[in-house]
Amino acid sequence: QVQLMESGGGLVQPGGSLTLSCTASGSDLSIDVMGWYRQAPGKQRELVAEINSGGSLVYADSVKGRFTLSRDNAENTVYLQMNNLIPEDTAVYYCNIEGDTPITGYLERWGQGTLVTVSS
Repeated sequence: QVQLMESGGGLVQPGGSLTLSCTASGSDLSIDVMGWYRQAPGKQRELVAEINSGGSLVYADSVKGRFTLSRDNAENTVYLQMNNLIPEDTAVYYCNIEGDTPITGYLERWGQGTLVTVSS
């Protein structure tokens, strides 16, 4: 069974920083893409950033230059360093992975979500 464990959300003032982390676990899990999405109240879920197994990165335009995504393949963990946070970054952030196992074949999994609130 593949599970994702997220951590790092919370309340931060505008201009502040937070780091989110997400660790995937599961037998014989091979992960291709790891990333973060977010969903603000009344809005659709949107991609924040993702990284594939080759290290290629994709960022939403709204976070470029402020957020940095990194990945530890040995630990199946992805980190999202968020700097210079603004109120518009307030949302529930969801970890997402795409990969496969010998039993399931291709799989996609979502974390339970962690709330980030940017407010003074």
